[in-house]
Amino acid sequence: MRPWLGILLLSVVLAARAGSSGDALTLNGIAEFTAAYQAWDAARFAAAATLFRQATTNAPASSTHFYWLGVAEFHRMLQLQTQPASASNTVAAAAALNTALDALNRAVKLHPQDAESHALLGTLYGMKIDRNLIRGVRFGPRVDRHRKAALAHGSQNPRVRYLLGACQFHTAKKPGALREALDTFLEAGKLYEAESKTAPRPLEPRWGYASCLTFTGRTYERLGQSKEAALCFRKALALHPSDHWAKEGLARVSSSSQ
Repeated sequence: MRPWLGILLLSVVLAARAGSSGDALTLNGIAEFTAAYQAWDAARFAAAATLFRQATTNAPASSTHFYWLGVAEFHRMLQLQTQPASASNTVAAAAALNTALDALNRAVKLHPQDAESHALLGTLYGMKIDRNLIRGVRFGPRVDRHRKAALAHGSQNPRVRYLLGACQFHTAKKPGALREALDTFLEAGKLYEAESKTAPRPLEPRWGYASCLTFTGRTYERLGQSKEAALCFRKALALHPSDHWAKEGLARVSSSSQ
């Protein structure tokens, strides 16, 4: 055998082993992430992120591992935002947001057609804007670019619709914009229901339905539709009893209707 051929074969074997190792870590990370999501547990979100980060080290050419790292850090950020306000929580949430951005930007660089990564990026940049005009000028073009890419490659993906709705929610200043976000959330809900009737493949994401319902409720609440908001919050809590935003939202709209 020629020396160069042996080196080539060795490289292929090592790459396959690295990829397999990365997949195993990501499968374990998905199990940890699922448990973290159900318990809304910061430590378990961090543990999932550690597994996904190791997977990206073992298989740095796989966009899937970077996607899941971004997902874990995105939810770790959300979990921190539901905790009592403190300087340490604020700093940790900002760090998780930036880590998620780095991972997801890497994912779309490796796989430009990754609709969910584009949708997550659009949402994160939208959260950075948070109805601030100056930040809107800076991050608005990025939101628009990733929104268009997400819809181009995943218009019928429920997480794409949910995340784009979350982006619309965070940037909405007027009732008309909130109603557009509501339409997006309602469409996402239909897509989640359709998706639930099929079995997932290994490494395939199946998160977000409960959070989508919570955001739908928050949108109804901002539009002054307390009855509809309460219904969505109750549905979210039936799926995800640890959802702090749904609990708080239900308490608010219930008290306001009395």
